[in-house]
Amino acid sequence: MTQRNILIYPDPRLRAVAKPVTQFDRELQREVDDMAGTMYAASGIGLAAIQVNIPKSIIVIDMSSTQNDLHVLVNPEILERKGEQEVEEGCLSFPDYFETVKRSRWIRFRAQDRTGSTYEMEAEDLLAACVQHEIDHLNGKLFADYLSRLKRERVKKQFEKQARLRKREQLATASY
Repeated sequence: MTQRNILIYPDPRLRAVAKPVTQFDRELQREVDDMAGTMYAASGIGLAAIQVNIPKSIIVIDMSSTQNDLHVLVNPEILERKGEQEVEEGCLSFPDYFETVKRSRWIRFRAQDRTGSTYEMEAEDLLAACVQHEIDHLNGKLFADYLSRLKRERVKKQFEKQARLRKREQLATASY
């Protein structure tokens, strides 16, 4: 298992649209394992493949405190939505930034597991929000897109500034 680098906003690769998975091979198993390890190391509860620069329709989610309830969603699609909730969300691609987002309270979705078997599942509350958040990533949509224009501009400037600082630090350390 290799820990992968998580793309940080405003990295343009976060806007890529994932391609459907058609091969359930050893490479996919390695990617799923790497994604799970990366998510756990970052103390996240969900991660989309796009966030680690894998342009495939793969999500891993584990909301357990013991990190032993991994859900793998390959080629997920939401079939039905009900209700509405406001959830304070964070995102591994927006470190230390949280905002309230409106999501469906209940969803039913279809996905494939890591071996290619298709399953359907219902999710509500936080799990429903997490699945919706990660599916958005697969479609090139970010949770900041749900914010008001003013908040979106503020967060964009904040993360662009952080990206410039990271780049300066990398250049400074690469010079020696």
